[in-house]
Amino acid sequence: MMAPEAKNQCCESLPFDVLSNLPENVIDIILMCLPFRDAVRTSILSNIWRYKWCRLPELTLDDAFWKTKNNLICHTTAITKIIYHILIFHEGPITKFTLCVPKSRSCPMIDDLIYFLAKNGIRDLVLKLPFKSEPYELPPSFFKSLQLRNLNLQNCLILRPPTFKGLDRLIRLELCEVSISSEDLGSLISHCLLLEHLVLYIAETYSNLIEINAPRLKSFYFAGSVRSIFLKNIPLLAKLLLASSDTDYFGEEKWDIAKFFESFESFSALEHIYLNMLFAAEASEVPTRLPFSLNSVKRLDISVDLYNSVEVSCALCLIRSFPYLQYMDISEAYPKYDIEEAYQVEFTSDVTFNHLREVRLTLASGSIIEMQLAKLLLANSPMLVRMLFASCVVKASAAVKKLAAELTTFQRASPKAEVSFIEN
Repeated sequence: MMAPEAKNQCCESLPFDVLSNLPENVIDIILMCLPFRDAVRTSILSNIWRYKWCRLPELTLDDAFWKTKNNLICHTTAITKIIYHILIFHEGPITKFTLCVPKSRSCPMIDDLIYFLAKNGIRDLVLKLPFKSEPYELPPSFFKSLQLRNLNLQNCLILRPPTFKGLDRLIRLELCEVSISSEDLGSLISHCLLLEHLVLYIAETYSNLIEINAPRLKSFYFAGSVRSIFLKNIPLLAKLLLASSDTDYFGEEKWDIAKFFESFESFSALEHIYLNMLFAAEASEVPTRLPFSLNSVKRLDISVDLYNSVEVSCALCLIRSFPYLQYMDISEAYPKYDIEEAYQVEFTSDVTFNHLREVRLTLASGSIIEMQLAKLLLANSPMLVRMLFASCVVKASAAVKKLAAELTTFQRASPKAEVSFIEN
């Protein structure tokens, strides 16, 4: 332990105000490491620190920012005042800005804020607004944000000006519950020439198809009416997620699964597909397999209702069409218990999974139908190394674990295949 005399000498050798004498670059690093709320609070340290936060290039006003010890800052006046201070005092470029407004509150200064950000070279913009009857309409200044690289919008209305030529530097685009016509959305995507990652969560069902024309796109995540999209020109696509919603055209014209997937034949880079098979529930006659094979797909994740014969048939059709699968993850979309025999589906397949090495099954009840699926994969996968079982609900874990134990004694095509249960 340091002697009192030594401590006094050490303190005397330090400057009177250490914080005020820190190099500018050190102060900037400190502020960048702090949450924005704490960075603003450094204003009380000294006169020198009072406006240091005003030159931060990255500002985040999310739930953590609005939260206090007792509650969220939800008053519109308080939110407006905070944004007003940013507009008045901030200096220099803002490269990244995140605004998540608390639920059921409005923010009347967003137009001014977007104008300010566009003028200051915004590159990454996250704008998540509360759901209202009328979504927030993006102002004309938004379409002048030509430096944007990443854009994430929620609960907004996009009316594309006729003169708008696109965000030609945009790399990632994420739209959640955004109101935009199918024509404008297709045009927006096609005019983002550098776009690599696209995420769309769209509840609305369009009468006209949304054309996804993005020659540099590498990943595409879509949640909504799958029948509303047409994958036109995406030769570099490597990862695809299609999660259907209940807004599909159930009860109307039957859906042709082969026609929908015919454009996939040209996707030579596609390696990973996730499918929520709800979109196939109202499909027309399902072929045994697609008229072509997708040899590039190595991983397939499927969420399927095992007690819906059409969904199961569509899933098997697709699985047969991916001859080079190495990893498969199958989960039950709608867990059921105590299902009667009349609802069971027979799994029959003439396909051999010559490259399949690992399978994960997330099941609900350990029922006969689930055992049939597991037996099918074990009997037709000569290169299988591991089959993992998990339970999608806690109370069924014992039954699924018992199913895994029973299958350890079942004959399998691969002598190396291990069957095991994993705890979630």
